[in-house]
Amino acid sequence: MAEFVMKKMVRDLQAKAQQGAIPPRPTIDFEIASAATSTEEIGNPVYPPARRMLASHGIDCSGKTARQMTMRDYEYYDYIILMDRNNLRNLRWILSADAYARETSDAASSNEKRKVSFLMGWTGKSRDVADPWYTGDFQATWDDVNEGCKAMLSKIQTQNNP
Repeated sequence: MAEFVMKKMVRDLQAKAQQGAIPPRPTIDFEIASAATSTEEIGNPVYPPARRMLASHGIDCSGKTARQMTMRDYEYYDYIILMDRNNLRNLRWILSADAYARETSDAASSNEKRKVSFLMGWTGKSRDVADPWYTGDFQATWDDVNEGCKAMLSKIQTQNNP
């Protein structure tokens, strides 16, 4: 859900800038993709209740199938955003030992940019995104994902437009 929510937020922001509804800012290029840290759903389409929730908000996710994250993704993307603590534990099997140690170390330099963060961390909350797989509460997940994506996008804009 987060991939498609963030893509919509970016598209909406870009459209507002083009229409002059918001002040123009330097262009920030976004490439947004999601990948699993586990193998259970590889090759499967977006889970039907999640697809319905997205569709109810006018967001199409057709054609998306689950794929597993790779070390190459870690090297390529500027941000690796996790939904929950299980994702972090699973990263140890995907990242190199050095990268995993750097991302999870408490002793990392405060000047060192870490790529890995939790979506809700962008909101200032240190909790996982509500997991609808176990609760069936897709509204709670929708709310968390929207809050996290909005906060992340705002902070990225601020960082790139001081």
